[in-house]
Amino acid sequence: MNTCCKSYLKFGVAMLVLLIGVGGYIAWDRGFREHPQEDWVMRDADTRFMYSSIGGEWDAGIPYWIFYVLPRLFPEKLPGPGGYSSLGIPWQEGYELPVGFTKMTIGFPRVGNNCAVCHTMTYRIKEDAKPVFIPLGPGHTSNVEGFFRFLIDCAKDPRFNADNIMFQIAQVTKLDLIDTVLYRYFIIPITKKRLLEREHQFQWIYNKAYPDWGRGRDDAMNLTKYFMIKQEPPDDGTFGPTDFPAIWNLKKYDNPEGEKNPQRLNLAADTWDAYSVVMDSALGILGAAPHNKQAFIDQVRWVTDYAKAAPIPKYPEEFPIDPAKAQAGSLVFDQHCAGCHAEGSPKVGRPLPLAEIGTNRDRLDSWNKNAAIKANQIVKDLGIDRRGLVEEDLIGYNVPHLDGIWLRGPYLHNGSVPTLRDLLKPPAERPKLFYRGCDVYDPVNVGFKECPEGKRIDPPYDVSRKGNGNSGHVFGTELPASDIDALIEYMKTL
Repeated sequence: MNTCCKSYLKFGVAMLVLLIGVGGYIAWDRGFREHPQEDWVMRDADTRFMYSSIGGEWDAGIPYWIFYVLPRLFPEKLPGPGGYSSLGIPWQEGYELPVGFTKMTIGFPRVGNNCAVCHTMTYRIKEDAKPVFIPLGPGHTSNVEGFFRFLIDCAKDPRFNADNIMFQIAQVTKLDLIDTVLYRYFIIPITKKRLLEREHQFQWIYNKAYPDWGRGRDDAMNLTKYFMIKQEPPDDGTFGPTDFPAIWNLKKYDNPEGEKNPQRLNLAADTWDAYSVVMDSALGILGAAPHNKQAFIDQVRWVTDYAKAAPIPKYPEEFPIDPAKAQAGSLVFDQHCAGCHAEGSPKVGRPLPLAEIGTNRDRLDSWNKNAAIKANQIVKDLGIDRRGLVEEDLIGYNVPHLDGIWLRGPYLHNGSVPTLRDLLKPPAERPKLFYRGCDVYDPVNVGFKECPEGKRIDPPYDVSRKGNGNSGHVFGTELPASDIDALIEYMKTL
């Protein structure tokens, strides 16, 4: 080979190496390069909780511009008008995304979720008042199942294709050439494929024999079985939706060293400690092993510490408490309720057998010892250390602490009783149908008012459906009306 040919060959090889290098850099930069979130996300603890990433954008994230245009392309697949706001997810005025929705650039902007999507709530003192946001509160207006269904139903629609989505994106932003190519030929097809893969795991939420979870609830342990354990088929006939719990003041669950009968967490007492609850919930949001395990663990520890230190929300000043009536109610509480619910009671934070509480058993049937053992092993195999789930069959429901009970309606583990006043009625007299999801506070009955007729998007909560029963907890139902009034007034102070 002559010198000229050798020179051309070297030049060609050099150019090929350069092109491969440039192509590799572009692929990394636009597909996988992780950028930190904007500084405002960390400006204070509440904002960090509501908007900071836990890493879910890697495997469970939705490309930002697809997320943005889906309500424009498929408005009929949402519960009502208004885009994502029809799902009832709290949305702070002036913010780009709802609470609990995180934005992070990993090559391209992606939207993920964090714990706040289920554990931030709002209340209003009247219909036309601005909402008060309560981080760590039970997200009683959020339709999480509706969000899951929306994404899957969109992906199943033949209109979910590159031409339609690119047209919608072009109406709101101008992508550069690289992003245009990536979205059209890679991001949109891959997103559709991954959403359709989720359809199988969500099989049971399409079973018409089960009611909708409704706003403020999820079927937590079935989510764990079908997503973490990957139990097949993803519908074993169990269905146990429960209300999102308040997770403020979690230090109340700390057990003294050597406690022989320690407190447990979760509505069915199936978890040993606060860190395990937060860890398992966060892993459920990720849907996969954390991309950066140490960063994930650090964030879970921070959320746990934040929730332990968070104060109990104070009752609104707009609704003055009658001090004399509350004092009388404290005596009623001490006589009739303290044995179970008082701080320091040997029963509070521990499971009460189902035969004693008498409430709907479906949540218990959705989980068992073998499932707990499998889930604990999966987390252990990820190299994550936590005490974990209780490896026992469940016997009943946890006796709850009553801190902030005025803001935790609807009541019972499955949210089947709208107000505290209704809870203090015999089961036969409790509402059989009612509308959940309104955030206008009811200071008389203690709970939330039903959504006005013109704003009722979802079907009513029907206590005759599977998982929805409102029986049990008959304690206090035989008290005279004056004692019930006083007890309700007192519970506003807790």
